[in-house]
Amino acid sequence: MPSPVRILAIAALFAFAPTATSAATAAPARAPLQQLRIYEIPRANEGVFHDRFQGHALRIMARHGFAVRSIWRSEHQGKVEFVYLLDWPDAATMKAAWDAFLADPEWIAIKKETGARHGRFVDAVSERALEPVAWSPDRAGAAD
Repeated sequence: MPSPVRILAIAALFAFAPTATSAATAAPARAPLQQLRIYEIPRANEGVFHDRFQGHALRIMARHGFAVRSIWRSEHQGKVEFVYLLDWPDAATMKAAWDAFLADPEWIAIKKETGARHGRFVDAVSERALEPVAWSPDRAGAAD
């Protein structure tokens, strides 16, 4: 008959050992939230808009935790659009980062100075928070 100490040692191993879970029983990994932003920009200010975004906005956004995935230029219904995609871990982080960026004293000063020099930079802004569906091709195996 095994000793009581040996029984306790074996029980402790089972109690504190990590349990293996199969992919079928584990919760699927949560994909990050993405945010699509589309700015309609005046054609006359397209160059200075790009200069301001590349030279200032990206740097300040990075300071506030923004992860810009990609940036595009588009023309839609005769209007010039500036389109970019951001990665976020969750909606709360996204909101907090935007609040901090928009309140950043350096960004406020840059917008004021460039607006005084060049006029309006943005005519309209559209944004969408994009949540991946479980069967999206880039999530293959995540919900298996």
